[in-house]
Amino acid sequence: MSKIILIGINHKTASVELREKLSFSSEDTIAALEILKQDIDIKESLIFSTCNRTEVLYIPQAGDQTNDQVDKITEFISHQRKVDSSEFKSSLYIYKEDDAIRHLFKVASSLDSMVVGEPQILGQIKQAYRVAVENNASGVLLNRLMHKAFSIAKKVRKETGIGDNAVSISYAAIELANKIFSDLSQKSVMLLGAGEMAELAVEHLISNKVKDIIVANRTFKHAVDLAQKFNGQAVKFEEREDALKEVDIIISSTGAADYVLTKTQVKRAMKKRHHHTLFFIDIAVPRDIDPKINTISNAYVYDIDDLKNIVESNIDQRGKETVKAQRFIEEAVLKFRKWLESLAIVSTIKALNDKMSSIVDIEFNKTLSNLKHLSSEDIQAIKRMTQAIASRSIHDPILFLRNTGNHRDDSLYLSVTHQLFNIDIPEKE
Repeated sequence: MSKIILIGINHKTASVELREKLSFSSEDTIAALEILKQDIDIKESLIFSTCNRTEVLYIPQAGDQTNDQVDKITEFISHQRKVDSSEFKSSLYIYKEDDAIRHLFKVASSLDSMVVGEPQILGQIKQAYRVAVENNASGVLLNRLMHKAFSIAKKVRKETGIGDNAVSISYAAIELANKIFSDLSQKSVMLLGAGEMAELAVEHLISNKVKDIIVANRTFKHAVDLAQKFNGQAVKFEEREDALKEVDIIISSTGAADYVLTKTQVKRAMKKRHHHTLFFIDIAVPRDIDPKINTISNAYVYDIDDLKNIVESNIDQRGKETVKAQRFIEEAVLKFRKWLESLAIVSTIKALNDKMSSIVDIEFNKTLSNLKHLSSEDIQAIKRMTQAIASRSIHDPILFLRNTGNHRDDSLYLSVTHQLFNIDIPEKE
């Protein structure tokens, strides 16, 4: 049976500095696949590279020594990325056969991601597979394996709640905004300061199609730069109270030592906006938004501890859903293994039939050469008889091979059959 091998590093085994060094761009991937295609010891290959992982998935030619192949791929990565193998060898993980299949299914299903359940990974894997197909690096086995990976990822996403709950601070903020405002497309946002998490929260809001973005920063030039990035409008930091009457959501992450918005300021603003709902997301430490604002009708303040509590609760929930997802993956690994074994069984049965037919033909022709007096009808009758004897001789072994059981080790029986009948099955190119 064909071997399946996966070699890689990820966020669990390597630092971001090392991951950056071993990352493959789109152009790098195409060039590397071309080299792997020319390697006579490798039948099929795929390279998957993101900011959190670089993995090489491949099918070696039959009979190749796995350890030799692993060393070769390690040196291949070293040469391609111009990084000495001693720098990353200890960070590599190497999976073979079912372990490689299982790992791929977990990656595709986002069980191996830095944030379990994040949806981007499947699209990235599909793109890596597309590149392998377009460059003729993938074949029958990898094609089947990758499509199975996509299928199980879809099942995990659909039948578990693994991606339902926010597990990042910025995304948790948006989850709250969605609960308070049923439709974000008609809402405006003001960003106070330019912290990374606040910026990320704004990006999430933009993906939810918020109406307008206003940026206020102590350094006005920074406000202008950030507003341009979000296609928004910059205002002076001193104008933040006036801007409250124009916005619905305020995300704050300044480095101020005191509150940048107080209860008194918000109370004045609420009168001007006729007490329409205001939602404050305070991601600053120390806090930017006066928590007493919560006592104002239709004003809601959430600080970073509130968001962390939401995230921790959601992470616990995802952990429970992961158990169900793992079960789906184990079932998928077993099914794929059975498919691989069925390929080997079909090849073995064909080889067994071919061998017996060859023996019959040799012995029939040898015998016929000494029986010149036979009529053509007699010759055909003898041929039919010898073929029938050969077929009946291997009928039971073939029946046994075809009737695979759920709990038996088919690879053992295939190996015994190959040895008993002296069958050698070369793998197709």
